[in-house]
Amino acid sequence: MTDKQLSFNQFTADDLSCRVVGADSVTSPNGGPSVERERLLHRFAPRLSVRDDFSRKVVSYQGNRDVAGLRWMKYKEGFSKQLVADLIAEHDPEAVLDPFMGIGTTPLVAAGKGRKATGIDIMPIGAMVGTAIADAANGLSAKNFERQGCEMLDSIRNSGRLADQFAFPHVTITEKAFSPENEREIAPARAFLSRVKNRQHHNLLNMACLSILESVSYTRKDGQYLRWDGRSGRPLKSSVDKGPIPSFSDALEGRLAEIVADIAALKKEYGKGYPEFITGSCLSLLKDIPSASYDMVITSPPYANRYDYTRTYALELAWLDIDREGLSMLRQQLLSATVENKAKLEWLDELYGVHRNTLDHAIDMHANQGAINEGLAILQEHQQELSNKNVMRLVEQYFLEMAVVIAELGRILRPGGTVIMVNDNVQYHGEEFPVDFILSDFAEQSGFNCTNIWKLARGKGNSSQQMARFGRRELRKCVYKWVRQ
Repeated sequence: MTDKQLSFNQFTADDLSCRVVGADSVTSPNGGPSVERERLLHRFAPRLSVRDDFSRKVVSYQGNRDVAGLRWMKYKEGFSKQLVADLIAEHDPEAVLDPFMGIGTTPLVAAGKGRKATGIDIMPIGAMVGTAIADAANGLSAKNFERQGCEMLDSIRNSGRLADQFAFPHVTITEKAFSPENEREIAPARAFLSRVKNRQHHNLLNMACLSILESVSYTRKDGQYLRWDGRSGRPLKSSVDKGPIPSFSDALEGRLAEIVADIAALKKEYGKGYPEFITGSCLSLLKDIPSASYDMVITSPPYANRYDYTRTYALELAWLDIDREGLSMLRQQLLSATVENKAKLEWLDELYGVHRNTLDHAIDMHANQGAINEGLAILQEHQQELSNKNVMRLVEQYFLEMAVVIAELGRILRPGGTVIMVNDNVQYHGEEFPVDFILSDFAEQSGFNCTNIWKLARGKGNSSQQMARFGRRELRKCVYKWVRQ
C-alpha cells in the first residue's frame, strides 16, 4: 500500500467565503460549505456553453435505434454513431481510442473511415457485439449466413429434449427469467451454436441470440435494476407488465432477418477493416499503451450513479457462461460506480509496481481536489441519513479511478490530440459533485487544456427521493473537449 493515504479534508461553515447565485450556482442544501465547488464554477464557467447539435438523442443510444448493426443490441449505455462521425469529420484524427467502448460505436465508425481504431471495455458483451458488426461488414456472405440462420431456426423448432449441458446457464439473479417454452427453445439454440464452425457465422448467430434475451424474458432493464414481470413466479415487491412475450425462435427469426437486411449497408459503412476490440479494464490496460500513440479519444465512462451493469446485463453475461463467482469478480473490476465496489488502490499499487509515476500523479490530483473533499466531508457529517453509507466510498473511488484514466490519457495522446468525453453530474443527499469540472481539473493537471464544456439544453433531474427532501435540482449533462498541449 502506498504511503499516500486518501482522506477527506474537513470543512466547516466558517470556511464559506462566498456563494454564486444563478442557473449554474453551487449551494449546499445541507448548510455545508460550497467554496471549493464555487471555485471550480468560476474557473470553468467561461468554457460552459450549449451546443445545439449535441441533443440528448445524439449523445445517447437513442440515435442508434434505427442504425444498421448498432440497432441489433439494445445497449443504452452509449452514444450515437452520428456523434462519432461528426467529431471525426471535425478533427480528422489518424488513430482513435475509446477506453469505455460499450458495443464499439467509436472504433467501428473510426475504422469505417479508414482510421486506426481501438476500443476497450470490461464487459465482454461489447467486444462480442462489435466483432459481430465488423464481421458482417467484412467478407461475410449474406446468402450463406441467411442459409445457416434458417438451419438454426429449423433445429430449434424441430428438436427433441436435449442434454442439460445446453440449458441456459442460470445464476441466482436470472432464475425463472424465461417461460418453460422459451427455456426449451434456448437449449437447442445453444446446441446448434456448439456445432457452427464458421467463425463469422458463429459470432453473428451467438450475438443474435444474446441480443433477444431481454425481449423473450420476464425481465426489463431499468436503471440500477432488472424489473420483473409477475408471470415469472419470483417473489416480488413490485412488478411490471411486459405484455405479450414472443417465443425465442420468433424473436430470433426477426433479428436474423434484420441482420441480413443490414449487411449491405454495413459493408459500405464499416467495410474498410476490423477495429481492435479489447476486453478488460482500462485501468489495467491503458498503462501498456505506448505514449503519444493516439490523437483522439471519444468516450463515455460509466457515471457515478450506482448502476450495476452486472445486474442489468445478468442475462447476457450468463449466456456467455459467466457464473456467479465470475459476476462477482466482474462487479469488483468495473469502474467504481456502485456501493458494492471495494477500493482498488492496493490493486493499482501492485499493478503499477515501481513504474508508478502516472499512478502517483493521479493519487495526488485526487487527494488534493477540494471539491471532492468538500462534498465528501458533508456526506460524512450526514452519513446516518444516507440511504447507504458506502455512497461515500463510491464517490471517492470513482474520482480516484477516473484520475488514473485521465492521467494515462495525458500520456497516450499526442500533442494537439483531443479527448471528447460524455458524462453526467451527480448528487447524493442533495450534495452535487460537479463531475464535469472535477474531471476537467484533472485533465488540465495532466497536460490538457479544457477548451469546451458543452451542456445539453435540458439537464437531468434528481431522484424522486432526493426531490422530496431537497426539491428539484437539475444536473448538467455535458460533453467535454480537452486538447493535449
